Amino acid sequence: MLQNLFRTRPRERLGEPLYELAVRQARDPGFYTRMGVADRIDARFELYTLHVLLLVMRLRDEGEAGSEAAQALFDVYVSALDHALRELGVGDISVGKKMRKLGEAMYGRMTAYEPPLRSGDAAGLAASLARNVFESEEPAAGEALAAYALASRARLAAQDFKAATARPDWAEIKG
Repeated sequence: MLQNLFRTRPRERLGEPLYELAVRQARDPGFYTRMGVADRIDARFELYTLHVLLLVMRLRDEGEAGSEAAQALFDVYVSALDHALRELGVGDISVGKKMRKLGEAMYGRMTAYEPPLRSGDAAGLAASLARNVFESEEPAAGEALAAYALASRARLAAQDFKAATARPDWAEIKG
């Protein structure tokens, strides 16, 4: 019985390496040194969310198999947020409230970023990224990150499914 409780589920095994790929890219120092993203927990959350979304979008474009992988990635991401809150010392009673707020923020970001990423709307994406990542009402603040995200979206879309899940082709970080 306990073996079943602690066994890694197939979906988790699928989502964990994808999540690691997104996190590794989001932690690239170039975002902080070249693009001017603040090295704060909230800005890191924004970059993680952006990279998870870019991979989720690429995976969903693949149909049913991709949708399953996208859901697995998303599930691991939510679980990692929960784990991070607990590591920061948020108590069990407060975790639910904090996770609800993070979930709303995540959903809001994905809702704001996905349409301009799909349509190639650099100005709309830059405005959203400026507001959320750089805490600025000036869309110019998000232009370099928007260009990176749109280029990454195009490069990921050009990769076949297997390559995108093993070694995503992220764009170069310029600043």
